[in-house]
Amino acid sequence: MILPKVRDPRFITIRRGGTLTDEHHHLLALWAATCAEHVLPLFEAARPDDPRPRAAIEHARAWARGAVKMMQARAAGGHAMGAARDLRGAPRFAAYAAGQAAVVAHVAEHELGAAAYAIKAVRAAVPPEQADAAGREECRWQRDQLPPEIRDLVLEDQRRRNDLCWSVFDV
Repeated sequence: MILPKVRDPRFITIRRGGTLTDEHHHLLALWAATCAEHVLPLFEAARPDDPRPRAAIEHARAWARGAVKMMQARAAGGHAMGAARDLRGAPRFAAYAAGQAAVVAHVAEHELGAAAYAIKAVRAAVPPEQADAAGREECRWQRDQLPPEIRDLVLEDQRRRNDLCWSVFDV
């Protein structure tokens, strides 16, 4: 469970009573898609003929630019997570990252799910003695991709929810 029991109003859109602007919501989705796409080859190496995780990432981006409705992005995210079900290790986590990226359209706080699963995928893709270093490197790479407009918000969210996200944001 990566979502907190009490939702942070900074991740709830203004129209739903929070403080998150649509622009920042879209940036969160785009950043989550970037994190998921970075590890997508780990899934595609195991299942090259399964388009669901890539489609989820595309739906996250399409939602952010207004080309698809939230429900379409959310459904694509569910399909990507379905692609993960019978897998283990890095391919499974990479598919989950893609699914989480797409559902940011529905719940902005899923942005950390995409990032955390991407880190788990990278860690699972290397020998155990290299996992910590690989995870730290991936986390730093993700942080380098953060748009300035949402950087502080995401970094604070990583500190706030690190324990819920398997402590993958310890760098």
